[in-house]
Amino acid sequence: MDMKKRVSLELRHRSPTEVQELVVDNCRASEGKIEGITEEFSNLELLSLINVGLTSVSDFPKLDKLRKLELSDNRISGGLEVLAERLVNLTNLDLSGNKFKDISTLEPLKKLPHLKSLDLFNCEVTNLADYRESIFKLLPQLTYLDGYDIEDCEASDSDGEGDGIEDEDEEGESSGESEDFEEEEEEDEEDVVAEDDDDDSGDDEVSSHCGQDGEVNGDVDSEDDDEDEEDEDDAKGEKRKRDPEDEDDD
Repeated sequence: MDMKKRVSLELRHRSPTEVQELVVDNCRASEGKIEGITEEFSNLELLSLINVGLTSVSDFPKLDKLRKLELSDNRISGGLEVLAERLVNLTNLDLSGNKFKDISTLEPLKKLPHLKSLDLFNCEVTNLADYRESIFKLLPQLTYLDGYDIEDCEASDSDGEGDGIEDEDEEGESSGESEDFEEEEEEDEEDVVAEDDDDDSGDDEVSSHCGQDGEVNGDVDSEDDDEDEEDEDDAKGEKRKRDPEDEDDD
């Protein structure tokens, strides 16, 4: 499929101004040049043109908001002045698998002040002596070259992306998750308080019941004491009756 038709399909009934990311990998560029991508894509932030047969970037449109450009596995060997002039806010550039042989062909990239990450894997230029040192010296604004910084520390997935859109979404999700968690904690605390109240009311009922039992037992004990006193009085009366008889016998 040619590039112009592929771009048309990727629009999916949207206007070019609505598109922020455009991926047209593995299509065919007529005569090795860009087709179908114009300055109408004014809000484009990511453009991927991997393995499309590009030999030149001379027809690249001016895209002020473009930050990430994927041009790997093409046949580009120079002409980077156009990118430096028309993609002024570019932060990530992947030129791996192209035909760059000399460091001098990369010099125009000095005019990209925001460029943080550059990939040149499988380009002949990487075989030059002191390749990494030379590139970092040529492009002091770079943070990562071929995925590693000047101290040979590997870049994380989020380093050098620079679009900010995903970060905002992640922060929003984290904030939402935090709020949900706090709400769940509050609900759990309310449930615990409610259970404690139920337990307290149950204890009050038990205490009340125990108090009633105590009163009943108290009444029973009082009746038993009265019966014992009556028995003692009867025994004393019988003894008095017997005593006079014993005196008469004497």
